[in-house]
Amino acid sequence: MDLREQIEAEALAARRAVPLLSDDGVTAALGQAAALVRARQNAILAANRDDVAAASALDEGTLDRLRLDEGRVEALAVQVESLAELEPIRREVDTWTLPNGLHVTERRIPIGVLGANFEARPGVAIDIAGQLLKSLNGGVLRTGAAALGTVTVLVDEVVRPALESAGLPAGAVGLVRSPDREGARLLVSLPRLVPLVILRGSGETTAQLARLAAEHGVRTLAHAEGGGVLYVHADASKEKALAIVAASLDRLGVCNRLNLCLVDRGADGLVPDLLELFSSRGIGVREDIGREWANDPNPSQVTVCYLDSLEEAVRIANEETSGLAAGIVTEDLEAAQAFLDGYRGTAAFWHATTRFTDGFALTGAPETGINVDWTPGPRGPVTYRDLWLRQYRVVGDGTQAR
Repeated sequence: MDLREQIEAEALAARRAVPLLSDDGVTAALGQAAALVRARQNAILAANRDDVAAASALDEGTLDRLRLDEGRVEALAVQVESLAELEPIRREVDTWTLPNGLHVTERRIPIGVLGANFEARPGVAIDIAGQLLKSLNGGVLRTGAAALGTVTVLVDEVVRPALESAGLPAGAVGLVRSPDREGARLLVSLPRLVPLVILRGSGETTAQLARLAAEHGVRTLAHAEGGGVLYVHADASKEKALAIVAASLDRLGVCNRLNLCLVDRGADGLVPDLLELFSSRGIGVREDIGREWANDPNPSQVTVCYLDSLEEAVRIANEETSGLAAGIVTEDLEAAQAFLDGYRGTAAFWHATTRFTDGFALTGAPETGINVDWTPGPRGPVTYRDLWLRQYRVVGDGTQAR
């Protein structure tokens, strides 16, 4: 069986499993998955150590995303437990009767089978698999060579046994079992089997996959670029500004950390303290607007730009960044409102770090990723609550005609 046939077989098994999924069954499976994450911790960590050792040539930011430890494994278990406890999607949105007697119900139904492509973040496998199942969808996961060993253990020793223990088909969650990048290209090329693919990761590779998917008629929820923006207004509190900057740099290899710091020239009194904070964290200051540092070989960088007005800050945040998230620090209510109203990205903050641009942090549900598209549909952190199709269910008595 070649790679295309293997992916098609995984997708077909997932499609056949979808009608057998139920809210109660998935809740039971997710609870069991959390237990298995803890029970199989040693196997997960052993596979991850092998992955990290084999990937030692990668940059530190990538290794940080790849590496698991006991704390991160426990966090995975907690997230799956939390997801199991959340309410299922409310399937019936509204209902009404037309003048002709037709009874109409607007419903949310599963999409079917979703693909998910992600690189060196093995914990994403559990996050996405849980989200797909919670929304009663099936899925085919694909990760790169760096994380494939860990992800294989998570699928084969956690997710699939958990499904079987709940009486559900193990094939509801499939896996591309090859490290070849061709697996990603094939996954976005199967519109009849996999009509929607979640693309997690930043950079040109992800953008290329989104373009290839479009050529094949496959929709994507793409997270091709990231980076948080912070605008330090002229009326910013020094204490708040420094606290928010510090909170925005707790991890450097994540997309929602501080990437671009816009400093109003009226806040120049804050600059020495701000630069000292960066220096104390080992963070280099650069002037590269439009560059995402989280995926740079040297992620210990931040872009600092000095400007003259709030309007310029809004323009830069809207036009020269990914549109992931931006925040303002100011004691001026009108300035804060103008920034929040003017910014059009997926999340806008006042006196809070963009690190909260995360499905679990904002909604209590783990995310499949963050969609930064400028089109209608799920945008920002995408959770199980977004993974559905609208359907109208219409019941008549046989007498209605147009």
